[in-house]
Amino acid sequence: MKALLVFAAIFCILPSCKKRVGTFEINGTLTNQSDDTKLDQCQLYLYSTPVGSGEQVLIDSTLTDSEGNYCFQFPREQVEKYKISYSKEGYFEGEEIVYFSSLTLEEPNIINLLTHGKSWAALRIINQTPSSSDHFRYVKQEGKTDCMDCCPAEEQNFYGALDTTIYCINNANDNYSILYWVIGTSNIDSRTVLTTFSDTSFIEISY
Repeated sequence: MKALLVFAAIFCILPSCKKRVGTFEINGTLTNQSDDTKLDQCQLYLYSTPVGSGEQVLIDSTLTDSEGNYCFQFPREQVEKYKISYSKEGYFEGEEIVYFSSLTLEEPNIINLLTHGKSWAALRIINQTPSSSDHFRYVKQEGKTDCMDCCPAEEQNFYGALDTTIYCINNANDNYSILYWVIGTSNIDSRTVLTTFSDTSFIEISY
């Protein structure tokens, strides 16, 4: 009788083992494009979005190692998609959307990530002999445009007296340039500066 009970217990356990959910693995490296190096100690978060829901559920977090490598392992579940978000002080945040249908259980899913270091361009603009009819205009020609803190890409117009400094965030080790006009005069020119990591580079215009 005891042997029969043991056999029955094993019989019940076996089907559940066969149905055990598999495990996905996502790994890759995070590269700082400002100097083409691998970024260590960057915080990464993995979120899932259940099918039919806009909710994002945090399922794991990790840090990149000294070589910029990261790895997530998590059970296969019926979700719509995953999101990897990543951030480190002094660098631009990023995210990567990974759809469930693109993942495989047979081998690691390689997803390499990219970011840039932060830098700033300071536009120092001074009207030395102001009058109410003065009209200064500039437009950005080079510089970062894909972030909430970025300076606008559209033409910027100023009238009358002007003595201001405008700080514009940029990718480190990239150019920031503007084309400017003093309307109604022949004063038209462009200025370019190379912005360096975690620093502010100045463009000065006096007219």
